[in-house]
Amino acid sequence: MGFPVSLRVDDEHIGEETADAVFAWLREVDTRFSPFRADSEVCRLDRGEIARADVSADLDEVLGLCEEYRLATGGAFDVRLPGRALDPCAVVKGWSVQRAAELLTAAGARRFVLNAGGDVVASGGPWRVGVRHPEQADKVCTVAELTDGAIATSARYERGDHIIDGRTGRPATGLLSLTVVASSLTLADTVATAAFAMGAEGVEWAAAREGCEVFAVDAERRVVRTEGFPTARAQARAA
Repeated sequence: MGFPVSLRVDDEHIGEETADAVFAWLREVDTRFSPFRADSEVCRLDRGEIARADVSADLDEVLGLCEEYRLATGGAFDVRLPGRALDPCAVVKGWSVQRAAELLTAAGARRFVLNAGGDVVASGGPWRVGVRHPEQADKVCTVAELTDGAIATSARYERGDHIIDGRTGRPATGLLSLTVVASSLTLADTVATAAFAMGAEGVEWAAAREGCEVFAVDAERRVVRTEGFPTARAQARAA
């Protein structure tokens, strides 16, 4: 899926077969939904080889979320940019990793951290999760505390100006980074990406989303933090 995934489970009764099932699911998602695999369901839909009404239930759910956020952002978040192939990765990542976390919970895991390229689902904390400084790779700009929930960051430091404002067709440059804490990674990751696409106005938009707390650094290096953002306590365990 283009990013490293790590898993820590502290429940002694959870065996390797559960971890294997998590990674098997993520590999399946990559095969089915990747916009870079010609035989994936996403690419076949984009080429018109399958009709929108005939896609799998999973892809139908993902595309429904994509449309929900396109409308909610006034078109800033759009997985069907003109001149580009269908690319729902901004939703698929958080959605699929949240599903993986639910596999762990269903198997009886209570204390775990699932980290997908810096976006984290945690259970049984408190856990401390560092938010990388947007300009200094060896530093964090804040540390969040999670007990049961998720945290996701959208930024420019790993892949450059890769998030496009669908309203203009140009890279979104109003923010350096935006982090969202929410109950699920589906929500946290999608809101973070959608808000980043909106630029500076996305901070207020994300903060107004139900169940979301926000930490953002804008292009002028000003920090905005919602009152409920869960800043870590010293005794929390590191994730």
